[in-house]
Amino acid sequence: MPGPPVTPSAPDVLATPLQYLKGVGPRRGADLQKAGLATIEDLLYRFPIRYEDRSQLQPIATLRPGQTVSITGELLSGGLRPTRRPGFKIFEALVRDSSGTVRAAWLNQPFLRDVFQPHQQVVLFGPVEQYGTGGLQLTNPQYEILDAEEAETIHTGRIVPVYEKTGSLTPKMQRRLVHDALQRLPEEIEDLLPAAVRARRHLPGRREALAATHFPAPGTPLDELNRFRTPGQVRLIFEEFFVFQLGLLARRREMDAEHKPRAVHVDDRIRESARRVLPFRLTGGQRQALKEIVEDMQRAQPMNRLLQGDVGAGKTIVALLAAVVAMENGLQVAFMAPTEILAEQHFENIRRLLAGSRFRVALLTGGARTRARRQLLAEVAAGEVDLLVGTHALVQESVAFRELGLVVIDEQHRFGVLQRATLREKGLHPDVLVMTATPIPRTLALTTYGDLDVSVIREGPPGRLPVKTVAKPDSRRDEVYAFVTQQLEAGRQAYVVYPLVEESAKVDLKAATEMADHLAQEIFPAFRVALLHGRMKADAKERVMRAFVAGELDVLVSTTVIEVGVDVANASVMIVEHAERFGLAQLHQLRGRVGRDSSQAYCILIYQAPLSDQGRARLQVMTDTTDGFVIAERDLELRGPGDFFGTRQSGVPTLRVGDLLRDRALMEEARQEAGAWLDGADRTPALVDTVRRTWAQRFGLVGVG
Repeated sequence: MPGPPVTPSAPDVLATPLQYLKGVGPRRGADLQKAGLATIEDLLYRFPIRYEDRSQLQPIATLRPGQTVSITGELLSGGLRPTRRPGFKIFEALVRDSSGTVRAAWLNQPFLRDVFQPHQQVVLFGPVEQYGTGGLQLTNPQYEILDAEEAETIHTGRIVPVYEKTGSLTPKMQRRLVHDALQRLPEEIEDLLPAAVRARRHLPGRREALAATHFPAPGTPLDELNRFRTPGQVRLIFEEFFVFQLGLLARRREMDAEHKPRAVHVDDRIRESARRVLPFRLTGGQRQALKEIVEDMQRAQPMNRLLQGDVGAGKTIVALLAAVVAMENGLQVAFMAPTEILAEQHFENIRRLLAGSRFRVALLTGGARTRARRQLLAEVAAGEVDLLVGTHALVQESVAFRELGLVVIDEQHRFGVLQRATLREKGLHPDVLVMTATPIPRTLALTTYGDLDVSVIREGPPGRLPVKTVAKPDSRRDEVYAFVTQQLEAGRQAYVVYPLVEESAKVDLKAATEMADHLAQEIFPAFRVALLHGRMKADAKERVMRAFVAGELDVLVSTTVIEVGVDVANASVMIVEHAERFGLAQLHQLRGRVGRDSSQAYCILIYQAPLSDQGRARLQVMTDTTDGFVIAERDLELRGPGDFFGTRQSGVPTLRVGDLLRDRALMEEARQEAGAWLDGADRTPALVDTVRRTWAQRFGLVGVG
């Protein structure tokens, strides 16, 4: 005798591939998978981009110019009308309801001729405009063609979710798929948010939240929906942040459970050794950062600390003092920089500062000759090298340390998370100090560096003047050149930076090359001008850079290869060409190349008119402040978190429903709740295991350590 029908469990339903939903099939399923939608769960966690209240359908006879309206009616006729502009056509249609008729017009969308047929029932949503003498039209309205059986339930007569078009999947098709997926869900589905957290925050259950987010109940305030602040939306955003923070904190606690084979100790002899290295008195911020770092090094658990400091704040000397403490304890130190030029500069500075000490410093880069490299690697493995400076060459398998105790990573956002992990594994749980001159807004620090403790150096070295920054239109270039000539005549040096935009790199490089020739021959014929760009061979690049550092060149025309770390104290002017094409963080980094001594330095941002609103806002921020932390917050607001670091490998999580900017307060609250739950009596190992198992893949991150 057959048993009762088996109802699939929620995990089964949520994990169902989308191709098995009605109307999808293998081909469209593959299309959706390319857009990151593989399962029913992926589909349900893709929020609408906005909501429209189509419950109030307006009779055509009541339409007035200036309104944005929803109407429904029968399409009487449609056709293309040519215009005076070659190739530009308008598709016009006439729509009728029981109260009257109105014209609808779509500009330059000739394909609509194949979409609309007479006698279709359509819903149009858009602005009403005056047309001709006394007539009205809906201009470029959004449209839906209604199916008789579904028309009343999903697409109209209610608050309607509007989705972003995905491949061949239209917003209307998505609405139907989501509706179908919600019907399949059982009444009870697994809830990732613990009951105690839900109760404390008055959040609905997971199934209820999903239904209310996609098909809101009548009367739900439209402005709350479009601000993503209804209880259902908040619940799903909070759930994502809670799971993210739970994974970070669990990972952090695993690291804290590790033990170093040898904790560092500090005594008067070591303090005196560190003092001998110091070329100047530390600022208050540097002293505090060093105290936090050395306290971490003395713990039994490995240090995982981020040192944030603005350009020129003196992070390197703090890291070097920490390195002296490690080396005095018989440990080796690895110092990793993102480019060969920067690695060499660190090497020269560190070697100079440690010249009077007993410690041996060496440099390892990708360009080292085979025999010399083999010899150096043998010495590192034998423990004869105390401090090894290098690029990502340090993470190669062939590099082995005898006792690696401290890893310093400069300009972390340029390294992949995976490279950090590989380097950590080279020592027996070494202390890790990550440095960045890109100040990170607190919201991003909670995510990108959520597993690290943070030290901040806010003030610059004593005696440094803020760089004077002005924005000038291209039309005032002559006065800029006159000013630069004065600086060069006074014995100073200048940078001229040209952007390379990936899509037009060849064109841009040609422009930068022509600019260098023009400056050398026409503008600064009495001075020495050179060009530096990323496509030059490494040794040619090095020669130009060394000549500029040595004062053998007066003007360096460059693409942004000089963005990070090059230190030329005599350079007093930074000109940024096409400044409107750069992001704020990049502009701030470029400005940091000048003002490296106690005299006044200048940054001149040359822009092409007309400026976009965002371009104007960026230049305004640059001329208003030199505080990197203020700039970082504004950069996040103007660009959004996805662009802040620029690369997927940077460690910014891929979020399905949360927005790091819009929902920053919820991220903070989720972190507190996750910590409290992990410490509480009601924590369940099953949830921690689920999170640990799926965390890196779910958020598009690579686990570290």
